[in-house]
Amino acid sequence: MSKLTAVAYYGGIPPYNNNLEKPLILNNFISGVNAVGDLGIGHRGMNAIPCDVAFIQGFVHDDGKNLPHLKLRKDAINLQKKNKKRALICDSNLFLYADPENTKTYLRYSFDGVFPTTGFYFDQDIDPVRWKKLSENLGISLKPYRSTGNHILLCLQRNGGWSMRGIPVMDWLNQTIYEIRKYSSRHIIVRAHPGDKKVASYLKINHPNTSVSQNKRLLDDFKNAWATVVYNSSPSVASAIEGIPVFLTDSHPEYSQSQEIANLDLSRIENPNMPDRQPWIERLSMCHWNFNELRSGEAWDFFKQYI
Repeated sequence: MSKLTAVAYYGGIPPYNNNLEKPLILNNFISGVNAVGDLGIGHRGMNAIPCDVAFIQGFVHDDGKNLPHLKLRKDAINLQKKNKKRALICDSNLFLYADPENTKTYLRYSFDGVFPTTGFYFDQDIDPVRWKKLSENLGISLKPYRSTGNHILLCLQRNGGWSMRGIPVMDWLNQTIYEIRKYSSRHIIVRAHPGDKKVASYLKINHPNTSVSQNKRLLDDFKNAWATVVYNSSPSVASAIEGIPVFLTDSHPEYSQSQEIANLDLSRIENPNMPDRQPWIERLSMCHWNFNELRSGEAWDFFKQYI
C-alpha cells in the first residue's frame, strides 16, 4: 500500500472542553500514523481538507446543534464520502464500567459511523487474542449467567440524546414499566444516565415497587439484579459480561451493540434467553484500542487494512 495521509481534526473538539483525554486521542493517533511511515497531520482549522482518512474525536448526528465544532465534524465526514475516502470515528469505551476513569485508555474506533448499521467496526476478521488481551488488561471475563436475582434494572439514556431518536426518555420509561408489569412483579430499579445533568428536573417515579438508584457505580446496581432493560444503550454490554440477561426495547435493535445476545421480547422477562456470548465479545473487542497501541502505530496498521 502506498503512503497514506491521515488528518486529525482538532477543531472538532468542543471549545469548552476540559477533558485532556480528547486532544491526547488526536496526538497519539498522529504519532502512530507517522511511526509507521505514513503522514499524520494535526489540523486546527475549521475547514475540511482532502485526505485518505479523516480522524474525528466524537461524532455528529443529523439533528445535531448548529455549532462550529459539530459543523466541522459533519463537513469532514461529508467530504470523505464525496471523495470516496474514509472517516475514522473515536467513540466511548463499551467496557468503561470496569475502568470508570479509563485509566487503561481504551476507546472504540469505527470507520464512517457510530451505529452498527452505519459504521464498520473492524469485525470482519475476528482474532480471539484481541479479547484475551483486553480481558486481562481490564480484569474482566464472561461470568456465568445468573439463575437468581431480586430486581430488574432499567437503565435510562440521556433525555434528548441522539440514540433515542426523538423518544422522550420518560415516555420510554413509563411505557417499559407498564409492559414489564404484565409479566413480573419484581422490584424495578431505575438508573439515570450519569451524564444527564438535567435528570433531577424530570425523573419522577409514580409506579409501585419501583425506585431510583442512588448508586454511582453501575456494578452496584448489578448486585442481585435479575435482568437489565435498556432502549439500546451500552450498559447492556456490561450486563451481559456480568452474566445478567439483557433486554432491548428499541424497535430497531440493530442499532445496539448488544443485539446478538439480547432478548427482544419483555414477555420473557421471567424466562430470558441466555445465548452464547463468546463470539459477540470477541467481535466487540476488535474495535477497542488503547493509547499505547494508538501511539505506537499498531492500531493504525490494523485500521488501514480496511481502507
